[in-house]
Amino acid sequence: MRSWDNSKNKGFCMRITTRGRYALRAALALARMGSDGTPISINRLSEKENISSVFLEQIFFKLRKSGIVESVRGPGGGFRFAKPLEELTVKTILDAAGEGLILSPCNIGKTSCGNINDCTSFAIWAEATTMVNNYFEGITLASILNKYKSNRGCPVT
Repeated sequence: MRSWDNSKNKGFCMRITTRGRYALRAALALARMGSDGTPISINRLSEKENISSVFLEQIFFKLRKSGIVESVRGPGGGFRFAKPLEELTVKTILDAAGEGLILSPCNIGKTSCGNINDCTSFAIWAEATTMVNNYFEGITLASILNKYKSNRGCPVT
């Protein structure tokens, strides 16, 4: 079996941006900190996750617009989930944050490629993209919290 050498294949791998990673981290922190439905402020999440509060505000604006979280105004206000954690998947969070999960070195959406309809390589990338999306659709926030309940940080592999 050949190993993947990323140094020779720059630009040919899926990359989750900082926004996507932070959206998932913040969602998991909100799930842990507000497990009883208590609203959690952006400032508390920012301090807990060491993420800029300005950046978190942008992320939570998108999560709220997508119906994942709701905001509570006033003293003791903040954000809480609008849906049960069993219904919220990693893909839902990434999609709401504007993170595309596409695996393709092709010029998807570009009109410069005349082979897109007959390209076997593109078909393979499209199938792999479907598999990755299905994988992340199968992971809920509740399942992550349950799996890593004794580990408050990132799992060690």
